Amino acid sequence: MLLGVSPALFSCREVFYTKADFADAPKIDVHFHFSVADAEYLRYAHSIGMHLVTVNVDAGESIDEQLDIAIKLKKYQTDRLDFLGTFSVDNFGKDCFVEQAISRIDKCMNAGAKGIKIWKNIGMELKDNQGRYVMADHPAFDPVFTYLERQGIPLMAHLGEPKSCWLPFDQMSFKSSGYYKQNPQYYMYLHPDKPSYEQHITARDHLLAKYPELIFIGAHIGSLEWNLDEVAKRFDAYPNFTVDLAARMQDITLHALNDRQKLIDFLITYQDRILYGSDTGIGRMIPERKDERYNNVRNTWLQQWQFIATDDVIPTNYFALETAPKEMKGLRLPRSVVNKIFYKNTRRILKI
Repeated sequence: MLLGVSPALFSCREVFYTKADFADAPKIDVHFHFSVADAEYLRYAHSIGMHLVTVNVDAGESIDEQLDIAIKLKKYQTDRLDFLGTFSVDNFGKDCFVEQAISRIDKCMNAGAKGIKIWKNIGMELKDNQGRYVMADHPAFDPVFTYLERQGIPLMAHLGEPKSCWLPFDQMSFKSSGYYKQNPQYYMYLHPDKPSYEQHITARDHLLAKYPELIFIGAHIGSLEWNLDEVAKRFDAYPNFTVDLAARMQDITLHALNDRQKLIDFLITYQDRILYGSDTGIGRMIPERKDERYNNVRNTWLQQWQFIATDDVIPTNYFALETAPKEMKGLRLPRSVVNKIFYKNTRRILKI
């Protein structure tokens, strides 16, 4: 249940952050992507107090290449970076699938991974041998999730997409059309034959109920970005459920526009269940544009931290809001809450 939080619960001496504190404040980005072993950028992130968790995913570059990059960066400086591994679903439906998935999980964990990530290809692309879409609660995954649960290995799961993925472009609240125009295979409005939004959420909830001891991070606010009450309902029902904010800060700002106090109450009430992530990354770049890319990622972190931590006026165009004032006031959460969202929760859950 989403409860209102009285200001009286916090001491008048509660310390709040200012923008000047950004570089020194403890911060972890739990959802970052290194597509190249760029130790220079790792040093830069460290210089502004950002610890990175690079996330391997069953898409894009091969999972072997992603793991190799993470291992190289981890060896460079162990206290600046951690990573999540992944396993492939290419052999789903074959007798070797479970054995190979668990073997891959062990390989990642033995290399220093802090957990495992599964991706939206489960439910959106993966099919069984009869041509039916495979959801995350398919029985064939049971031995894999049981293994993760028994071994105490955290699972980050990107299942489904924003609810607006099932809407026409002109009904979307955010500048999402560019991504879906470039990746029409994931634009569910064009594919009514594929599983519905509700089917994705139901499958994920089945996992939470079936594996109550599985340490579970729902990527992208658990694909419940559109409704804080729906997130709160899952938090109350599933004690093992946490979410990251990666690539959904535009939804957070929209909630602030619609009901600022409700958002503040939500973040304070569930301050132990929310992890900061950006879903940004660093890949191969033209050398002369390197500084530009570095600055863009740094500014993403600064603007998002500033919005959560201070009451500064923030330009809304940085959050990809199309229908909003040009500026809006930050939430100015208590420092203790900011530290949990940006640092302590990830550190506790991933044992960093």
